[in-house]
Amino acid sequence: MLKFLGLLVLLTATFATGFYLGRHSIGELTKTVSETVTDLSRNVVDTTANLERTLRGRQDLVDVKSQVIQAKSDVLDRNFGSASKILNEAVTNLERTKQIEKSAERTAKINGLIIKIRAAQQDITAGKPNSRGRLDDIQKDVDGLAHGATVRPAYPA
Repeated sequence: MLKFLGLLVLLTATFATGFYLGRHSIGELTKTVSETVTDLSRNVVDTTANLERTLRGRQDLVDVKSQVIQAKSDVLDRNFGSASKILNEAVTNLERTKQIEKSAERTAKINGLIIKIRAAQQDITAGKPNSRGRLDDIQKDVDGLAHGATVRPAYPA
């Protein structure tokens, strides 16, 4: 009985395939297949480009976090010139991330973070004692930006 049902399903599938091919020409079928392959390859290329852009942006944010941590270390060692220079590099990395970013909301968050880093850089240059606290806040904001959380508003001037 099972063999009979299997043979019946096979005959039905063969008949349906023959009927479909009889109704549609081979040229139309190859055109449909080539369009499907073209659309699929275009989707793969778009997805790959978006993934690459996202990874590049995340890598820049990881670099910024590393630079902020290094700046905190330099502030603790009272090496203010090096800390200021490293924060300048962090701003450059954030500018590059901002150019990659397509979302207006994330671009605004990056702009707020750049403002905070520049304010902390000015505090470090001036030798203010609260610069380490600002660097802690900036580090938390970079973490939040890397993980999609919101960035707190910039400090008043």
